[in-house]
Amino acid sequence: MERPQELQDFLDIALPAMQARAVGAQSRASLAWIAKAAATPAAPGAAPASQPVVERVLEPALHRPVDQADLAALLAALRALAPRLCWRRRSGDATAGPGFDEGHANAMLLGPGGIEDRHDLWIGLSLLAPGIRYPDHQHAPEETYLVLSPGDFWQEGGDWFQPGVGGSFYNPPNILHAMKAGDEPLLALWALRPEREAASRKPRLAAP
Repeated sequence: MERPQELQDFLDIALPAMQARAVGAQSRASLAWIAKAAATPAAPGAAPASQPVVERVLEPALHRPVDQADLAALLAALRALAPRLCWRRRSGDATAGPGFDEGHANAMLLGPGGIEDRHDLWIGLSLLAPGIRYPDHQHAPEETYLVLSPGDFWQEGGDWFQPGVGGSFYNPPNILHAMKAGDEPLLALWALRPEREAASRKPRLAAP
């Protein structure tokens, strides 16, 4: 099964960049597993689709000057991949900031509804327009972020923090978390390992 060359080029740069910046053993182990699984292509998935916020703020986010050579290469690969991305919006709630509906979009690269439709791993992007707050949310799979712009992030039990461009952090399974953009668009890459959560479940014994 062949993978689009633009997608393969992006993964060849993005996954090592994420692994190089991973903080903590859990994040490193998760990304190592994801990189190994991602080496095997999956079936083609969603067709390209855009959203209003993508038309407004993706280009400046992708052309941000960066000092790190691997991040500059990652953004260049993402510019080449951009025409293939399927951007979608999610529903908000009371914790979402004003303008959230029109001010955000997510794109799945590998995963359910992604360029490759698969369920063993999820790799994707989140984009926020300036001033937009993403709602508090949680999910069973563990997650590692690589932040590609300025922005603020939050994990349950802590204060808002700024990883900075090239910063990385790990979300344990089911932790409540959120993000918000400041004066510039927020762009972040994330990778989730659903299989870890599934593999941790103990098999149920049959009733006597």
